Amino acid sequence: MTSIGGAASSGMVDWNLAVATATRLVRPGPDVSRDEARAVVAELRRHAQSAEEHVRGFTGLGTPETHDTPLLVVDRPGWVRANVAGFRELLKPLLDKMQERRGTSPGNVMMGAVGGKVTGVELGLLLSFLASRVLGQYETFAPATRDLPAGAGGGGRLLLVAPNIVHVERELDVEPHDFRLWVTLHEETHRTQFTAVPWLRDHLEGEIQAFLAETDVDPMTVLERVREAAQSLVGGRPEGEEGEEGRSLVEIVQTPAQREILGRLTAVMSLLEGHADYVMDGVGPEVVPSVAEIREKFQQRRAKGASRLDLALRKLLGLDAKLRQYRDGERFVRAVVDEVGMEGFNRVWTSPNTLPTKAEIGKPADWITRVHRKPEA
Repeated sequence: MTSIGGAASSGMVDWNLAVATATRLVRPGPDVSRDEARAVVAELRRHAQSAEEHVRGFTGLGTPETHDTPLLVVDRPGWVRANVAGFRELLKPLLDKMQERRGTSPGNVMMGAVGGKVTGVELGLLLSFLASRVLGQYETFAPATRDLPAGAGGGGRLLLVAPNIVHVERELDVEPHDFRLWVTLHEETHRTQFTAVPWLRDHLEGEIQAFLAETDVDPMTVLERVREAAQSLVGGRPEGEEGEEGRSLVEIVQTPAQREILGRLTAVMSLLEGHADYVMDGVGPEVVPSVAEIREKFQQRRAKGASRLDLALRKLLGLDAKLRQYRDGERFVRAVVDEVGMEGFNRVWTSPNTLPTKAEIGKPADWITRVHRKPEA
């Protein structure tokens, strides 16, 4: 296994141990033969290529030359390794800050090494949980490595998690070829968003780093939140108990400045997720014959969730907020396109100033008024 982060493993988080733990604990994928697995991978690659053309034609975004990011069809351990690399890159400033606060005395260094291993194990627990649920992901910030290539200019790769896609298509009892194309339409839209809008990645990273820079909590408080999430997963917390009035990990560590930043991040993520859902539904009827059945069954699956334990963990991690982002963002995109057309909607990608605010996500007419208002004579 390729080392993730080298010497950084002895810091606040033992990243290598997180990968090892998640890889060891992640559930095996569905039972498929070697030939079937190869066929699924090949089909997902074909679908991703055709989805790129469909998304570009429907949205009017990007050109073939802008898609310089690789497509990786991965298994569950591969998803874990890719995300650990991204987490390490994104969280480095915060973890360095926490390390400085802890100090460099021998006792603190020893405690840090022990704490890093504990946190690595607990992060591995969470990743093993999530690795069996993610169908696909455009990984925006991950650096390129020998095993995990990324786009030019630092970061960017499209991940499709083959065993999870097969698992869900069997669970929903839908036509496999249609479902695989339907999934790639959503994920390909995310790749198009970031490759066709050059400033988007840096803007989003800047907002996240600003959020992390405002974090002013004791390192052990942050680690305790990770521990609570891990304990939820393994049953260490009473079933249904979410703690801290049910707030998510993100909400717990907020300062007033972070709340403002989080509002902007929520709006951007709602836009990105809603846009992907809108595009998926817009393209789907023409190229996915059973799209209506797939959409209905998938929405039921999203809304129902799984066990109470699953719901509690989703709440703690803030994943329930992501479900709202799909819904609210899709309504925003649909309302704007209905009013000003796709070309008018695409003005959202002009600059950070034309992104919708959190309030405008709920009131699309306000965004239209602000961005499309007629200049004064």
